[in-house]
Amino acid sequence: MSSALRSAVQQSRRSALARTARFASTSAKAPTLKERLADLIPAEIENVKATRAAHGKKSFGPVLVDQLYGGMRGLPALIWDGSVLDAEEGIRFRGKTIPECQEALPKAPGGSEPLPEGLFWLLVTGEIPTQEQVNALSKDWAARSSIPSFVEELLDRCPPTLHPMSQFSLAVTALNHDSAFAKAYAQGISKKDYWQPTFEDAMDLIAKLPNIAGRIFRNVYGGGKLPAIEADKDYSYNLAKLLGYADKPEFVELLRLYITIHSDHEGGNVSAHTGKLVGSALSDPFLAFAASLNGLAGPLHGLANQEVLVWLRKMQSKIGENPTDEAVREYVWSTLKAGQVVPGYGHAVLRKTDPRYMAQREFALKHLPNDPMFKLVSQIYNIVPNVLLEAGKAKNPWPNVDAHSGVLLTHYGLDQMNFYTVLFGVSRAFGVAAQLIWDRALGAPIERPKSYSTEAIKKMFQDKQ
Repeated sequence: MSSALRSAVQQSRRSALARTARFASTSAKAPTLKERLADLIPAEIENVKATRAAHGKKSFGPVLVDQLYGGMRGLPALIWDGSVLDAEEGIRFRGKTIPECQEALPKAPGGSEPLPEGLFWLLVTGEIPTQEQVNALSKDWAARSSIPSFVEELLDRCPPTLHPMSQFSLAVTALNHDSAFAKAYAQGISKKDYWQPTFEDAMDLIAKLPNIAGRIFRNVYGGGKLPAIEADKDYSYNLAKLLGYADKPEFVELLRLYITIHSDHEGGNVSAHTGKLVGSALSDPFLAFAASLNGLAGPLHGLANQEVLVWLRKMQSKIGENPTDEAVREYVWSTLKAGQVVPGYGHAVLRKTDPRYMAQREFALKHLPNDPMFKLVSQIYNIVPNVLLEAGKAKNPWPNVDAHSGVLLTHYGLDQMNFYTVLFGVSRAFGVAAQLIWDRALGAPIERPKSYSTEAIKKMFQDKQ
């Protein structure tokens, strides 16, 4: 999509949302998220109709055969409302950059990082919520947070050798047992009302993830009996408590930032697209997100942050904890000459430093400037891009989000690397759930792209130059 067309579509959507806005500050009682969503849906349905009427027959441009063989890289094929990724400026959540979200979204008392509850509200509505609305969302999720006893038993019976992501996917799949959407669909609910039980499932899904993640963590790594969720605390605090870190306020703040910046990265990445694809078959949000988790578990997607940490530790063991710039440069070259990539650098879309990396770097500069591993990450940041440019190895030689997150988690004692992707999964539920709600509200059809065989492509072009 051209930048001009993208801007026109985004402006049209924002205008349609604004026309129906009823700001909480002007009402006696702030609307709940579901109430606000119900207000917004009719206008957005008309906005989509108008956009399709105006632009539906227009072309994005040619599709290249190389794109079919190259993982559909850059192929415009999806609608994803929560976020758009620009190659030069990075991610925008409903039009807002990460620094803008950090500035505008409500915070916890005494905190400086945005509450993920506010980010979810923004993803769903396109609006910045009030503190009251965010607090109500925290309480709602806490009230929904318990998981069925049979799911607890499933997790307790898993061997500790089963990867945490496998356990995570298993538990989320099992939550389908109580799906509001599955029950409503079986009872013949009208298509125009699909979004309502989808919303309830999405809220239940997000609410129950901390209990699932905490149980997996304690079963695999120890830590005793799982404590109870605190009804008057925010989502990130409760997740930290279940992992055994509630006594570390900086770690709680880190989780607030971590969940916010990992929540959504437009719809083309594996976990997001998988959730949308499976949801398009009218699988409920639990089944759809379990599929997302299985994609996230892949080494080319969600495991990248632990690969960065492994590489950093190998570097430290080889050249010491306080290496010279030249020693780091030589180690980077040795990695490349061995036919390996420098983990945490480069991105399929971005052509600048990932703003999610910068948000984490700023957190580290504020809270852990003297951490040896952070110092090494900073040193690498000043060296690797020039080496990659010299080697001609990357269109984007700049760091992405994975280059930093593992170092921050390790600083606070969370060094169980196999668990890192579970935290990524908890975060990614926010973006996938928000889009599933809108897909059902807007009547999105089942996905069915066209595929070709190599022989069919050869035959198609055999008489063409």
